[in-house]
Amino acid sequence: MTTKTQPEVPTGMQRIYRRFERWRSSHRGRLPIPPALWASAAAVAREHGVFQTAKILRLEYGKLKRMVESAAPVKRAAAPAEFLELVTPESVGLNLTECVIELEGPRGRMRIQWKGATAPDLAGLSRSLWESA
Repeated sequence: MTTKTQPEVPTGMQRIYRRFERWRSSHRGRLPIPPALWASAAAVAREHGVFQTAKILRLEYGKLKRMVESAAPVKRAAAPAEFLELVTPESVGLNLTECVIELEGPRGRMRIQWKGATAPDLAGLSRSLWESA
């Protein structure tokens, strides 16, 4: 006697898994899966992989793979810049500069203010703010 065990469904795939189960339980026979369900499965497969998605959702691997490949790539918003280079303009006349930089990290805030021709070691100062103690 064999018992069917429910597959281990990853957290990000549980919603579409339930949608497929509801659709399958409400239809008898061999009806084609609606395009909206296939599109949702393709979106999940981009995140979790085609093989795993096809196995858990009990879909035809080849068709799911073709749908994932034919779908337009998802456009993601550009991540905010993590590094910003500050380039000083060439000064005319006196070679004195004045600058204020404020940094905030997990260990607190730092304000760096200097006047003069040379800048302090900004990399070392900011590294001490972000590195763990």
